[in-house]
Amino acid sequence: MELLTIGEFARASRLSPKALRLYDELGLLVPARVDPGSGYRFYAPDQLERARLVAWLRRLGMPLARIRAVCERDRAGAAADVRAYWAGVEADIAARRDLAAFLVTQLSGEENTMDVALRYAVRSDRGLVRETNQDRGYAGGHLLAVADGFGPSGERASAAAVDAVAVLDAEIPAGDLLDALADAVHRAGAAVHRHVPGRGGEQCTGTTLTALVLSGSRFGLAHVGDGRVYLLREGELFRITLDHTAVQSLVAEGRLTEEEALGDPRRSLLVRALDGRAVEPDLALHDARVGDRYLVCTDGLHTVVARDDLREVLARAADPEEATRRLVDLANERGGPDNVVCVVADVVPASGSDGANPK
Repeated sequence: MELLTIGEFARASRLSPKALRLYDELGLLVPARVDPGSGYRFYAPDQLERARLVAWLRRLGMPLARIRAVCERDRAGAAADVRAYWAGVEADIAARRDLAAFLVTQLSGEENTMDVALRYAVRSDRGLVRETNQDRGYAGGHLLAVADGFGPSGERASAAAVDAVAVLDAEIPAGDLLDALADAVHRAGAAVHRHVPGRGGEQCTGTTLTALVLSGSRFGLAHVGDGRVYLLREGELFRITLDHTAVQSLVAEGRLTEEEALGDPRRSLLVRALDGRAVEPDLALHDARVGDRYLVCTDGLHTVVARDDLREVLARAADPEEATRRLVDLANERGGPDNVVCVVADVVPASGSDGANPK
């Protein structure tokens, strides 16, 4: 088989000789032969497919270490890896797009100054199977939050997390919103670490945490775990969080469909939670519009009540109090296999606010 010089191979693969030398040093694309005297590199024609794949992945912005792993997989596995990488890129772009829009609004002085407020209700239930209730919820004029504890001290973990973020139920300047959320989640993680037993095996204890904080006419979102936030806007229901579960990762990689994920026994296996390890929450910003209705809930609701049923209850309930009552009843009608907590809040003009107190 006739070998190609590095120049010929560079032209055929659309990689520069400098890039080829780097990939050789990293073990990513090793020449078929190196002249022992001159050190000149030669490549086999059948290496072009791998070289072109490397070039395409670099154009996607994929890190070299991850490219190496992709190149070692079979075609189906490589496709799944690329799909998962791009799903992460899109999520990151969406978060940065929201942040950029927020900064443009702040710096240009174009921020919507319309005052809005929340009319809210929160309800929790042990369900029909569990002996204790490890879910906690909070609803206030500025803060909506849920936490789902797990392990021997799950009740203490979820309570510690909600207590730690309760300080966010206050007037927070819009420019400080994301930093305040990140700091609160880190405090919650530290509180969980202090108040619950150490990690390990079957005795692992921790909690999920999902919180919305209203500042002006914008919500800040912090999310760790598999609690969810849904938005009912003009009759349509939108889910605005992603579960930090093994099954959600498989969905992102294209290995499971959303329908298959509903019945997968791994759907409650968390890959991110407040359990003593360092963890970074998902952070995002969302505009709050008068007429919006938000649902913040733990998995005890969304794993047993179908999305269409959630939408129907949220669309028909006269107020948040009725919505929370009907949602909890519906979860129990479906067997009540888990604790459930749900917070429902309506965005209203500030002058029309008559929020309810947390239960």
